[in-house]
Amino acid sequence: MSASWGDQAAAQLAAAGYRRGAARNAVLEVLDREHCALSAFDIEDALRASDRTAGRASIYRILDQLVELQLVTRVETGQGVVRYEAARGEHGHHHHLVCDHCGRLVPFADEELEQTISAVSRRVPFEVSDHEIVLHGACGSCAG
Repeated sequence: MSASWGDQAAAQLAAAGYRRGAARNAVLEVLDREHCALSAFDIEDALRASDRTAGRASIYRILDQLVELQLVTRVETGQGVVRYEAARGEHGHHHHLVCDHCGRLVPFADEELEQTISAVSRRVPFEVSDHEIVLHGACGSCAG
């Protein structure tokens, strides 16, 4: 059985010399459970809901460490909002739809879009190492 993303992230943080702690473990657990991006506020709320706490500064420090080690991807959703999600490689690769009215974030994967990106990469030519697509608009609830 392979280790969870959280276990792998904890091992890489330890190998990089970052201190272990209850706040870090709690943040890793929240990110490990989620399959889409969360803001630091979402993480703080999730911790509070599970009777665990971590200061906002600690959450941001931990997220910065995770981003630095490429264990977490920053997702810029616009309007000054940044969300974070566990970097799970191609297996968990997806893009995001953002409702500009209610803030809802919806993950989506599309094989045809991936093929188009590969075709553009060959045509330009430019070796794409990573990409992130964030589409803005109105969700079904807000559009109606």
